[in-house]
Amino acid sequence: MGCTLSTTFRSRITARLGRTYLARIQRHGLGSSTVRLLPEDLLMLLRRDGLDPVRRVAATRAKAPVSRVALPFGMDAWVVTGYEESKAVLGSADGFSTDFAHLAGNAGIGAEQSPGGLGFSDPPVHTRLRRILTPEFTMRRLRRLTPRIEAIVEERLDAMAAAPGPVDLVHAFALPVPSLTICELLGVPYGDREDFQRLAMDRFDLFGGTSAPFGAMSASLDYFRGVVRAQRRSPGDGLLGMIVREHGDSVDDEELAGLADGVLTGGFETTASTIALGSLALLRNPEVAERLRSDETAAAPFVEEVLRYVSAVQTAFPRFARRDIEIAGVTIPAGDMVLCSLSGANRDPSYVTDDGGFDPGRTTPAGHLAFGHGIHRCIGAELARMELRVAFPALARRFPGMRLAVRPQDLAFRKLSIVYGVESLPVLPGRAAGGVPRVTAS
Repeated sequence: MGCTLSTTFRSRITARLGRTYLARIQRHGLGSSTVRLLPEDLLMLLRRDGLDPVRRVAATRAKAPVSRVALPFGMDAWVVTGYEESKAVLGSADGFSTDFAHLAGNAGIGAEQSPGGLGFSDPPVHTRLRRILTPEFTMRRLRRLTPRIEAIVEERLDAMAAAPGPVDLVHAFALPVPSLTICELLGVPYGDREDFQRLAMDRFDLFGGTSAPFGAMSASLDYFRGVVRAQRRSPGDGLLGMIVREHGDSVDDEELAGLADGVLTGGFETTASTIALGSLALLRNPEVAERLRSDETAAAPFVEEVLRYVSAVQTAFPRFARRDIEIAGVTIPAGDMVLCSLSGANRDPSYVTDDGGFDPGRTTPAGHLAFGHGIHRCIGAELARMELRVAFPALARRFPGMRLAVRPQDLAFRKLSIVYGVESLPVLPGRAAGGVPRVTAS
């Protein structure tokens, strides 16, 4: 009896310490002292070696593609690094939940901080919201954005050509293209784009203190509540205006703000990082850039290989087991958190039959996980593809002599981030080529 009481007491203390620990992360971000408490088998999901996953990911996958990780204060999580195993988790909506309530309950985060939207909801809420958004992301409706995407890309290339000396490709090109595209899609003022970019980026900065990640979510939702109120008064031609006109009050303001925030989260920083990292891959492979300049059919396979290879989103939203569930012969207990390494899965030798290195000439098997999988697969995948298929060929054609302005070893990459990226990419564009025909997104 005394032993049982003692064990129960210790369990309660452990749970309380765990919640306090996670709440501290939520308030202050991941400082160096906090990082030291986290196991390497968890941190490896958020780290890279240049453009490659750290070696520990491959070693873990070879040993056990589904592995248990002991977190501080007795908490458990499961790390999934294999391709088929990740698909099994991400594709099982009845076996795993993404409901924000799990984070609220486990990390001491208030339920009022839920960002809403698709990423942190389960059916039937997720089903209803996705049904509202899906028509706006069909290729038929997205094609209306093609001329604007092409114009944005050309405007940014013009600015790069006019700039004296080295140009930071991240801030001059990779960030503005998706930022302005999302502004166009949602129907928000271009003048807000700097705040817009900051709100999107802060949530992925795990060292960001009080502004990241949940503080950034709250600030973003506050911003979009104001946008939604303006759209209610006078619906525009963007996505928010269309939803207001077509669905009226059947979608309330909180839901609409959450959907807009989800579009920003999924469509801006992820695409910006992919443009920057893909541009670095181009700089390393001049023969590929030449292929993009001379062959219009090369853009689509190049984009798919970039998406797989760089896997800008390193890990999927956390899943929580709804019940005891078996994945690859391993039983994950009900309630446990599961983290899928998208970058690890996309390099799995069972999926790509070599070392997973960059090879736009490969016959890449369908189904990379850069956009996730299952009901939570990124709804804006086709929009991202449109932007990338315009941006990369246009960049290669405009600046055939572009090269790095710094030594490769001097490039600064994010050290610990959900969305991986390079902080800046200084380039010497070289002489701009003139009279180059544009490549359309379709």
